[in-house]
Amino acid sequence: MGVPYDIEYIDLSNKPDWFLEISPLGKVPVVQVNGGISIFESAVINEFVSEINPPVMHPTDLVEKARNRAWIEYGSGMLGTNFRLRNSKTAEEFAENKSKLVEQLKKVEEQIEDGPFFNGEEFSLIDSSYTPLFMQLDLMSQIHEFDIYAETPKIARWAEMMLSLPAVKNSVVEDFPDLFRASIAKRDGYLAQFLN
Repeated sequence: MGVPYDIEYIDLSNKPDWFLEISPLGKVPVVQVNGGISIFESAVINEFVSEINPPVMHPTDLVEKARNRAWIEYGSGMLGTNFRLRNSKTAEEFAENKSKLVEQLKKVEEQIEDGPFFNGEEFSLIDSSYTPLFMQLDLMSQIHEFDIYAETPKIARWAEMMLSLPAVKNSVVEDFPDLFRASIAKRDGYLAQFLN
């Protein structure tokens, strides 16, 4: 898209006051437009940016568009499950959270077209909305091998496709893998024991 922007990274363990004033939930991301109007929640921001910079990256069919929005929302819940997975304190808790995430992945697997993207040949907002999950799972599997996609081969191919895209590789700070590992070490849960 080539949309111009300025970015400010936030240390979520030490949120500055100015950030708390513009982010109603105290979470990232938040975007300010038109002289200070705050827009928050990733899916809403993605849709806004898509709509003001055509072509819109949602299906044009209204039923398909609504279906995509519903599965984007479902994916937000999966990020929560993954948060609990990566911060599990014990092997048992890890296994339980992994099982929950696998069940969620299976539901998404049933919705995927033949690929390479969620809707088939066309990249859309739903693809970008699942990419943070794919990125986190990839980094987690580098710490401790766990075949999260064993029962979802379509998602495995989709994740591999998304993570291979230059725009995805360049969407995070250069030291993101190190920061991700440091966050796991800081929480000192089950995965932390596999850090070397």
